Amino acid sequence: MLYALVIYAEPGHDEGLSQAQREADRAVYAALEEDARFAGGVRLQPAETATCVRVTGGRMLVTDGPFADTKEVLGGVALVEAADLDEVLEMAARVPAARLGGVVEVRPVARR
Repeated sequence: MLYALVIYAEPGHDEGLSQAQREADRAVYAALEEDARFAGGVRLQPAETATCVRVTGGRMLVTDGPFADTKEVLGGVALVEAADLDEVLEMAARVPAARLGGVVEVRPVARR
């Protein structure tokens, strides 16, 4: 089954880390991308670069910034193919954001 790992982290979550720890975390993300179960994904620019669009009463309203004003912001999405929920949860637990104050939301991908 195809799952989305939706990665949320606090802005600047890695600023207090040593250079060695940052490199180790980058290696974890690189290993995820090289895993045969990895089906694709993207890292997003910071939340302050976001623009939101809403349509109300037929009129478009554009606002700067992320959709929700929360402590954690959406940092990226990875798609992984896993046999079951237990397998994908194990993969999600390795994502550095999950141990650095963020969260990795796991969702099955809907097929058309």
